[in-house]
Amino acid sequence: MTEIYVDLGVVTAPSGVLVLGMAGWIDYWPQVGRPLSERALAAAASGGGHLHGPEGSEPRAWICEAIAVPAATERPLRVRALTSPSPFDGEPTVSVLEVDLGLPWLDDDGVGSVELGDLPVDRCGMVLGDARALDGFIGLDGESADGLADVTYWGKYEETVHAQFGGDRIAQRHDGYGPRGWLDLPLADAEAIADRLRTWTREGPGKGLMVAVDAHTDFHRFNRAGWNHPLLAGAIELGGCQVFGLGWDSGDHSMRHHGERAFGQVYPATLEARTGEAILRWTIPPYNTKHDEV
Repeated sequence: MTEIYVDLGVVTAPSGVLVLGMAGWIDYWPQVGRPLSERALAAAASGGGHLHGPEGSEPRAWICEAIAVPAATERPLRVRALTSPSPFDGEPTVSVLEVDLGLPWLDDDGVGSVELGDLPVDRCGMVLGDARALDGFIGLDGESADGLADVTYWGKYEETVHAQFGGDRIAQRHDGYGPRGWLDLPLADAEAIADRLRTWTREGPGKGLMVAVDAHTDFHRFNRAGWNHPLLAGAIELGGCQVFGLGWDSGDHSMRHHGERAFGQVYPATLEARTGEAILRWTIPPYNTKHDEV
């Protein structure tokens, strides 16, 4: 099976600590103990480690998890991935995520590997960024960061609605496919448009149209940044830092990662040496049909 490196961009970590975490849970850390940054800085001080909440417990399903590692403070950190074909549609998916940490590998021989723990693939995606910046991350159900929102609609009556109400095609995949709708509307205007579409559907043909209003949370912003990337990867500015989001195709997640930690679908994160410098490596083995049939 052929694997191909993809350059995904850069992140910055002025706090000196980089976090790879489950995007759907980043804003949940204060509910299970100390803030994410406090726990991440403590883990990085001892070389890096696996964080999960609440503290003092074993990692368990359906709750926040992250890996924290020390990183250079004054330079961009390059992010790249190895890919392999998805069993769902054959499109490329991440098999290895790597981040250059900008720090020297301390072993004299310049080679080695340190196990940090393991992470599931969050169905909501993964986030990679500065520990302190992520303390301010506005999650899926949070308020709009800029007072704006996006409205999208799709389904059985999409063409009829488009003829009556308008709305542009919004490409949410690299092949140009996506729903219709409006971007960057004031939140009140977005809700009003969505109400009109729902009322038209309810009073007219009935079920058959889906309508969504997505406030500009940080979660939505980095999902949107990755809409047109083959790996659903994109970066946003958060707290003066460049923070990276990595989405997951729902079909691929269902076939390869569904159940996450509850079903043992977790993947190792390690510190590795490369040409004398440290890298963070998260390894998701390529799909193996023969293995999965056993």
